[in-house]
Amino acid sequence: MTTQINGVPTPFLSSVMQIEPQWIDYNGHLNMAYYNVMFDRAIDELWLLLGIGPDYKSSRGNSTFTAECHVRYLREIHLGDPVQVAITLLAADDKRLHLFEELRHATEGWLSATSETMTLHIDMGQRKTAPFPPDVRVTIDAVAKAHALVPRPEGVGRAIAMPAKR
Repeated sequence: MTTQINGVPTPFLSSVMQIEPQWIDYNGHLNMAYYNVMFDRAIDELWLLLGIGPDYKSSRGNSTFTAECHVRYLREIHLGDPVQVAITLLAADDKRLHLFEELRHATEGWLSATSETMTLHIDMGQRKTAPFPPDVRVTIDAVAKAHALVPRPEGVGRAIAMPAKR
């Protein structure tokens, strides 16, 4: 579920993704909406490892919904830039997952954007929150325990506000 470097747990790393030409806006960089697409694709990869991927809905009648999301745009991404997302599972309970994602240039390593999300587990028959099944919860708890050993990323818990005047 998590990778390790010298025995130390690290965040989940998505596959390397490429910017699609239609995602570039009139400013010549990645349009803000497509940062969310890339974060979502990376989360889908993590969901497969957690056992809550696309077939989870058809096989178990459950899915996940994003309840809240806070994106920070830190450095422009352009067409041709390969990107990769690191995901840290900050916390989990019976019905929720708190994630922090970092979108980085895949070869140069610089940080382009972050996204902090709260995801809800949903019983699709009732379309209401529901506890994760015990077998899924075991996997989630193992990842959360490993990620608790990862240094907390800069930017977790940030709120939007105007800077204080001095």
